[in-house]
Amino acid sequence: MTFATCDNGGDVADGLDVLVIGAGIAGTTAALAAAERGARVALASAGTTFSGSSFFPGTWGLGLVGPDGPADEDDLVRTICEVGRGVAAPRLARVLVEGIGPAVDALERRGVTLMRAAHADEPDFIPCFDHKRRSWHGLGRQSYREAMGTRLEKAGVTPLPHHDLLDLVECDGVRGALLYDRASRRPHVVGAGAVVLATGGFGGLFERTLTTPDVTGTAQAVALMHGARLVNVEFVQIMAGLLSPVPDVIFNERTFRFARVEGFCADDAAALLASRAAHGPFTASLPDRAVDLAIVAAGKTGAQVTYQLPGVLPEFMRTYFDWFGRAYGANSAESVRITPYAHASNGGILIDEHASCGVPGLFACGEVTGGMHGADRLGGLSSANGLVFGDIAGRSAADWAAQHPSCVSPTDAALRPLASPLASGVMRDLRHVMSERCLVVRTEKGLAAAAATVSALGEKAERSSAPCDDWRAIASTARTRQALVSADAMVTAMRARTESRGAHYCADFPDEDPAQALPVAISWDGDSLRTARFAWDAIS
Repeated sequence: MTFATCDNGGDVADGLDVLVIGAGIAGTTAALAAAERGARVALASAGTTFSGSSFFPGTWGLGLVGPDGPADEDDLVRTICEVGRGVAAPRLARVLVEGIGPAVDALERRGVTLMRAAHADEPDFIPCFDHKRRSWHGLGRQSYREAMGTRLEKAGVTPLPHHDLLDLVECDGVRGALLYDRASRRPHVVGAGAVVLATGGFGGLFERTLTTPDVTGTAQAVALMHGARLVNVEFVQIMAGLLSPVPDVIFNERTFRFARVEGFCADDAAALLASRAAHGPFTASLPDRAVDLAIVAAGKTGAQVTYQLPGVLPEFMRTYFDWFGRAYGANSAESVRITPYAHASNGGILIDEHASCGVPGLFACGEVTGGMHGADRLGGLSSANGLVFGDIAGRSAADWAAQHPSCVSPTDAALRPLASPLASGVMRDLRHVMSERCLVVRTEKGLAAAAATVSALGEKAERSSAPCDDWRAIASTARTRQALVSADAMVTAMRARTESRGAHYCADFPDEDPAQALPVAISWDGDSLRTARFAWDAIS
């Protein structure tokens, strides 16, 4: 891939078939799949290669769950749809489940070491929200980096680390992207026959998040503005995380059954804590939501958790405590303070079985997408999703590019070179309002206030923007605008769901409404966002 200077002070890249944006599990899988299909591939990422939520250091490992053999596939698909509370796509769930076994085999062929439980019969290895044991593996980050790094290099994939997505470039379909190179502080127009988005979810839109801060839904906003739709974006997983002894680290929910939580004094507290121990994310669909509401009521200082642990710890807990001690040099087995954190997203860009976004030349995979999960998601299926749909997206993009070569020119990049000196402050205020109004407890009054704030912040950024030749400032402003669009889409979807279902809890409507067991799609009509409910079988 070569760069030539273009009129806007940046560069245009030639000689590329597939551009993958995002370098976590989904993105690296997609890049390798496209390269093995014979495509010339570049892998761009806001951070380093092997970054994003997949490699966030504050979580103790990546679980990888799949069917326990072919005979278990039908049950797992049914369970995904049941746990999804009516808003998961059965077709996408089927594709996901049937692809996990081959994906695990492919990892091992590539030299990735997968961990297996020594005591797989322990209840803790039942996935979150599931009713039985499945095939379980631990996916080691370092092993994945080493094995996949070697494979990507041998396949000739060009790494583009520290490159931010500013916009997609269209020329009879998506034919590349405008990227900002943080190292050189220059923009690059990268032409490609197809683009794959794999940039993660929305966690970075909140003040407290168990993901990297650059995961702010910017690619979802860009895709939306180019004709894609978003689905299920109101369902953001909210996890208990530590404030002390070390902040911004995931809490091991399995310990709830041996815990006392400050302020939680229900008559059936022991039973509710035992139930809450079976799943990491908050859900409004089970009575144990009372535990999370008590933690919220503790306020900004969090709720204190004390333990009465057994003499012999279950493997799942012992592994966590050992990891925590090695990683942070502290003991989390005595007393901790916890609070809700935004974590993974169950929704995102609507894709089909081929990972197409419905826009010619544009594909997506991993947490940036939606449909294969619903209102709640089984534990261990996020990694599986990235592997399965990453492979599909890479192969689909390579096949598309073989028939649709890039045709971009420097003038196809239409981003206005405007910058606002208030961009960082706008992002700070956006994260604050999203945390205050859109985390565990949502109300129509609070969501309306969030919508008004998001709109005001957008106007503030727009009024303060002026022509600029500093691409660092231009890129920061563009990312802020994109984050505002994604936040607006999330709040819009939350307000449309006047009920409580899965990860969405509305205190005004604390029960599920059977009539709303349908996904909410968000689209852009050129001036504003639109919502629509639909049945999955209506968009075949």
